[in-house]
Amino acid sequence: MAKTPSGKNTSGRGQRDLKVKVKSARGRKLSSTRWLQRQLNDPYVKRAQAEGYRGRAAYKILELDDKFRFLVPGARVVDLGCAPGGWCQVAVKRTNALGEKPGKAQGRILGIDLQEVEPIAGAEIHVLDFLDDGADDQVKEWLGGPADVVMSDMAASSSGHKQTDHLRIITLCETAAYFAFDVLEEGGTFVAKVLAGGAEGDLQKLLKQRFEKVANVKPPASRSDSSEKFVVATGFRGAS
Repeated sequence: MAKTPSGKNTSGRGQRDLKVKVKSARGRKLSSTRWLQRQLNDPYVKRAQAEGYRGRAAYKILELDDKFRFLVPGARVVDLGCAPGGWCQVAVKRTNALGEKPGKAQGRILGIDLQEVEPIAGAEIHVLDFLDDGADDQVKEWLGGPADVVMSDMAASSSGHKQTDHLRIITLCETAAYFAFDVLEEGGTFVAKVLAGGAEGDLQKLLKQRFEKVANVKPPASRSDSSEKFVVATGFRGAS
């Protein structure tokens, strides 16, 4: 039986979901009204609010980690483009970055972004452009060594043109992958968001050369009408 993020069964006959309807307001675009209505009725948004996460995206990395188990206690993790911080929040808990699990190794979480991000207990957050010269060495210095996981939920600014946006995010993902090659420990994991659209071939080829396994996954928290998916590359082969 299908269940919502709250765990409630949705398959019974005669059940009706109570949805919030948003009336169009003067000066507000129809697309904005639809977005607001979708947000108000999104069970992941409601769950994030209830559980203290900074956004529904937290459940994407939770679901990916449930499947691939890369956020383990003691792991050193880099979150590229970490704003607003939901992925860092998940990583702090799962890697035991606060040392709350006696007998378990304590992880290290490093979030970097182009903008200031509100502090997160257990995570070290810096304003940094990972494309800058020396950014990889700076990250390893902050971490105290190479990373076990590099993850990215970054997306390029939307142009409104589907194919252009696809090419932009694939380029961004490839750039993040090259950064990961410079900071990952052998055996490490790279996780990044991409958009389906036909230009992923070169990215897949690149990752398969450097990792033991490469999977493409659309977690349940990713909206069904979105073209986003996530690439999870495990078993980094080390510097070539």
